[in-house]
Amino acid sequence: MPERTSYDAVIVGGGHNGLVAAAYLARAGRSVLVLERLDHTGGAAVSTRAFAGVDARLSRYSYLVSLLPPKIVQDLGLRFAVRKRTISSYTPTVRGGRPTGLLVGGGADRTRASFAQLTGSEREFTAWQRFYDTTHRLAGRVFPTLTEPLPTRAALRARIDDDATWHALFERPLGELIEETFDDDLIRGVVLTDALIGTFATAHDPSLRQNRCFLYHVIGGGTGDWDVPIGGMGALTDALADAARRAGAEIVTSCPVTAVTTDGRTAEVICDQGTIGARRVLVNAAPRELARLLGEAEPPPAEGAQLKVNMLLTRLPRLRDTGVDPREAFSGTFHIAEGYGQLETAHRQAAAGELPAAPPSEIYCHSLTDPSILGADLVRQGYQTLTLFGLHTPARLFTADTAASPATRDRLLAATLAQLDAHLAEPLADCLARDAEGRPCIEARSPLDLDRELGLPGGNIFHRELAFPYADEEDGAAGAPARWGVATGHANVLLCGAGAVRGGGVSGIPGHNAAMAVLEEG
Repeated sequence: MPERTSYDAVIVGGGHNGLVAAAYLARAGRSVLVLERLDHTGGAAVSTRAFAGVDARLSRYSYLVSLLPPKIVQDLGLRFAVRKRTISSYTPTVRGGRPTGLLVGGGADRTRASFAQLTGSEREFTAWQRFYDTTHRLAGRVFPTLTEPLPTRAALRARIDDDATWHALFERPLGELIEETFDDDLIRGVVLTDALIGTFATAHDPSLRQNRCFLYHVIGGGTGDWDVPIGGMGALTDALADAARRAGAEIVTSCPVTAVTTDGRTAEVICDQGTIGARRVLVNAAPRELARLLGEAEPPPAEGAQLKVNMLLTRLPRLRDTGVDPREAFSGTFHIAEGYGQLETAHRQAAAGELPAAPPSEIYCHSLTDPSILGADLVRQGYQTLTLFGLHTPARLFTADTAASPATRDRLLAATLAQLDAHLAEPLADCLARDAEGRPCIEARSPLDLDRELGLPGGNIFHRELAFPYADEEDGAAGAPARWGVATGHANVLLCGAGAVRGGGVSGIPGHNAAMAVLEEG
């Protein structure tokens, strides 16, 4: 039960963004209450023992960290760390009837040699270096703005100070830049994948949704690196909950909020435990849920487009490409069926209402970088985790599925694993561990599963379509919530989740920005 009947701030939702906001506000001396409908905090950023009787704590939903600013870790004194991956990616393929692949990482010389072996020249590697030198410069200029008041479009363009890059990434479909820069279909596909994570689009989508997704995937930390959370993703949200409590915030779990009312000055939050007054309400949930709480019309439907699979293996499988060690190949991002043409074909089939015949996906092994998520016995026996993220599987394909009968999801999982098996020297099934009841240690989630379990609208991991991180124009009359990109239609109700202007990913940025807006207004 909450200790009081009213608070300076009530935060609806105990995911990582809500916990960031709670910690900042409580540290500033505000009375803060966090209400979470589940029996635990963390939302999609949790570590879970997913398989009965098996001592492995998997990052069940979100699994890598890029967008979390070091500023938040430092400001809140979080006991949390990430570890770099030495290999960025490996993409298996067959050229001239021979198994081979592209390895990115392990030093520039090794990456150059892999490009040359795959393509027969230095051209693609030189283009790759030039391309990512550009995105690194972009990241260094854009990432710091994410924890500042929202810049105007003109101000962000001036800060980037590179008209060619601005035009290519903010004004024209990303496919044009990729096709101008690279010739090899496989390399084009590896680049494009960062634009398609949870985003159902083609390289030439005129809406530029693929550009927005790409931007958020290459600016993290000012470098674009994707790092492994030590102890799993739950280590971050546990640290955030601890920081919020130490600062004086109250956190109440198993407490669904059913409604929010406001007159613009004060608000009431209605939950199973009663009605709680608040000067401000911060909603760490999707815009769809915000509308439901306020009794307003829902926003346009959001749609997720990914398959999420977690596995535990007794050993890593051997690869058909004997020129690379599986421990290296799986430690980075392992791309499957993600050539440029393959991605386009998969999108076309899914848009026509069919499961992709060759489902694209990417995989990585958390335990190679951070074995602490496994029990000591599993580590000694050589067990490893695999996390798979499938692309171009929009929620519309799963409407016939139910929680008890997920036939479409099961067919997609089988087709996805078949694409992986095509590059393995032994079936993945032979490497799967078994739980205490003898079942294979593998679980899959479709977009509609994520909607049911986490309240993600249509399974959309970003809560709605991502937005470019700027305001179209400056409004001198706008209040602090608008200046920080967290405004709703009500002055004292703020959006502090992934649906905020600079939301998406495990970042804490919307939580930080909502807290800054509250503190700015006093």
